[in-house]
Amino acid sequence: MDVAAVSSGTRRLPDLDDVVEIAAGRYRLGEPGEERDVDLAAVLVGRYPVTNAQLRAFVGATGERIADDAARRAEDPHLADHPATGLTFAEAQAFCAWAAAELARRVRLPTGDEWEAAARGHDARPWPWGHAFDPRRCACVESGAGRTMPVTAHPSGASPCHAEQLAGNVWEWVADPPVEGWRAVRGGSYLDHEWGVRASRSLAADPVRATPTTGFRIAIDPDH
Repeated sequence: MDVAAVSSGTRRLPDLDDVVEIAAGRYRLGEPGEERDVDLAAVLVGRYPVTNAQLRAFVGATGERIADDAARRAEDPHLADHPATGLTFAEAQAFCAWAAAELARRVRLPTGDEWEAAARGHDARPWPWGHAFDPRRCACVESGAGRTMPVTAHPSGASPCHAEQLAGNVWEWVADPPVEGWRAVRGGSYLDHEWGVRASRSLAADPVRATPTTGFRIAIDPDH
């Protein structure tokens, strides 16, 4: 864990509205050999993935029924600042609906293009921090994490827009249209290698299957 993530022996719990802006503009996205230029409007995205502490608040306020493992992690004070996992796509959307009411903002999951733009910036970097892989900047196989890490554990792995944990730790649901019933997740997890945590990688996932390596972050449409 980066020393900067720890202050006075306690770890910081991010606020629900701790977001960063993806600037409007043209981004180069896609896998090598399949790149495309995409024009995006400005959008806010969570600086960090949704945490277990935030999931606990959501469940307490709404009574949402979630899987036992997800509920156990949400109640564990030692995991309060770890990413929430074990949620289906629909449960992630339900969290966004609750967050929208809490923040009085238009909250949703980011699209895959928005997520990738947040991770790669305008220079189409393969990893959020730059063009050279560095396992010290993320939770992946090469870093030896072996489990989820606090969402503030790798400030040196931040992307150009200052979003963190966009490589490794947990996969993240995104709001791309389903393809033959499958939804997309992005970013890789602590069980993925260098190749698997590239910002351009997208994986098809069963939207009704809650896994211990999949979480999500919010997106907020700017006010007009």
